[in-house]
Amino acid sequence: MHIIFLKFGPNRAQAGQWMAEHKRWMQQGIDDGSFLMTGSLDNAQGGAVLAANMDRETIQQRVDQDPFVIHQVVTAEIHTVAPSLLAQGMVPLLQANSSPTAAS
Repeated sequence: MHIIFLKFGPNRAQAGQWMAEHKRWMQQGIDDGSFLMTGSLDNAQGGAVLAANMDRETIQQRVDQDPFVIHQVVTAEIHTVAPSLLAQGMVPLLQANSSPTAAS
């Protein structure tokens, strides 16, 4: 499992220009089960993504395709987490999206 922080970077002023493509990138991740959640950080600092069922290399490649990352609207921090306890509602989400090549 990965927590990705997308913190505003040097080209923050260009966010509006790339917002539609960034939203498509997020929706694609939700639709294909790679992303469990996307949302905004407090105090307008950027956003966050909760991703699962991908190894570190795969999530890095996915993040590198975000138009906000490409155009330096945000900088990405990927934190890999090995869950030791999960709320009951999380277990089905992770199991439903498991794939034989996934390593979270």
